Amino acid sequence: MKSIQFMCLTLLIYISSCMGRDMMVGTSYNAQLVWHQKAEYAGIPFMKRVKEMFYSDPSQKIIKGVIARDIDHSESSAIITAGGVGFTYVNLRFKSERGSSLNYEVEIYV
Repeated sequence: MKSIQFMCLTLLIYISSCMGRDMMVGTSYNAQLVWHQKAEYAGIPFMKRVKEMFYSDPSQKIIKGVIARDIDHSESSAIITAGGVGFTYVNLRFKSERGSSLNYEVEIYV
């Protein structure tokens, strides 16, 4: 019975985290912030804007958390295309809704 409750709770948390436009993977608790940058693009009418960001840790430390916050609370999306938590690098791809701008704040923790 407890395993079914745990699975339902886990599924509920997963679904609620997917509904937001902020991306939070891993943890920032008890981790060191090593990279902070903004991803910004102005909107162009009738076009989607796409931006890619790349980070590689020069000291080869393992990434514990990646956070991408949508500052404008728009319908844009952020995804990890390569690397991420458990790797020493991460590639991020941001995509705006048609005609809108991109405005994300990215933090990486090791």
